[in-house]
Amino acid sequence: MLDFPHRIVGALKLQVPVYEEVEADARATRQALAVVVISSMATGIGVSRTSSIRSLIAGALAALLGWLIWAGLTYLIGTKILPEPQTKSNVGELLRTTGFASSPAMFHLLARVPLLGAFASLAVSVWMLVAMVIAVRQALDYRSTGRAVGVCLLGWFIYLATAAFLSGFPAR
Repeated sequence: MLDFPHRIVGALKLQVPVYEEVEADARATRQALAVVVISSMATGIGVSRTSSIRSLIAGALAALLGWLIWAGLTYLIGTKILPEPQTKSNVGELLRTTGFASSPAMFHLLARVPLLGAFASLAVSVWMLVAMVIAVRQALDYRSTGRAVGVCLLGWFIYLATAAFLSGFPAR
């Protein structure tokens, strides 16, 4: 069993066995939470136009909520709408694998580097998408990477539509 730092490095390297390990280890949920918090803080520092602690905390909380919603959506879509015959999973497995899939977001700090920032941010976003597909494929026991891509895209569209809908309500 790998320790926490090695799991992060393995997730960054997109190593399938690491995603399988965290999927199976119920104790890794706290580690996945830590990865999401660290990644969201790095993203907040890297891509934010403000240095406000309040904004950083709000961004971290939004990332945590987004992670919970994303895992729930992925579970529903992957197990109820687009399962493969061997698909067997639970929300905890998706929380763990998708949490570690957010590891590349730690590199959003590079967005602050002049001339490198925009490229770094794009590269990190693509890296995170690939990690998410691997995480979903492993957590849902898919044989098809295409199906994992479909689940990720469908979940992403639903997530964005819901966020857009909710942000359209007037403040009371």
